[in-house]
Amino acid sequence: MSAERQRLVVASANPDKVAEIAAILGPAFDLLPRPADVADVVEDAPTLAGNARLKAVAIGRATGMAAVADDTGLEVAALGGAPGVRSARYGGEQASYDENVDKLLAELDRVGAHTPDQRRAQFRTVALVWYPGGREIEAEGVIEGVIAEERQGSGGFGYDPVFVPNGADGRPGSRSFGEMSAADKHAISHRGRAFRALATLLMS
Repeated sequence: MSAERQRLVVASANPDKVAEIAAILGPAFDLLPRPADVADVVEDAPTLAGNARLKAVAIGRATGMAAVADDTGLEVAALGGAPGVRSARYGGEQASYDENVDKLLAELDRVGAHTPDQRRAQFRTVALVWYPGGREIEAEGVIEGVIAEERQGSGGFGYDPVFVPNGADGRPGSRSFGEMSAADKHAISHRGRAFRALATLLMS
């Protein structure tokens, strides 16, 4: 299938996430906003792929168009993989970005995780396109790193100020996602990797 201006409805209502997706996919894709009258999707699947599928299917059926969705989890080794699939709601169902970060830092302090090795984590994104008729295309992106002991930088969103990605040598870098430009972040991030892989599949 040619990807020449493929038209996709974005299932996410999060403007930060939508802006990242548009920046990563670039001009080959015509991204349409999620209709305002479509009810919120209950993200109660046990996996990231399951939640991405719930969102894409709901928006695709509501619009009769191909829909793109993703779900992202921050998986922290010292916390048994938490917050994982509940990353966006870690501090509560209506938690703000700051409340989620505050809980994460408090939980790592509670378990005595203070060294970089004890604060290992990875971000994982599953991106999925659902087409009317049921066909799906799915891709995944992962970036490993560590959780900083305090916020570093004010850029990005979500857990970006406390996630320090590993460099090419596999060791934690010096900058959090919150300290990077959008372009630098997209070049290595979980969402960047997932959506670039998805774009490749869509254009093949």
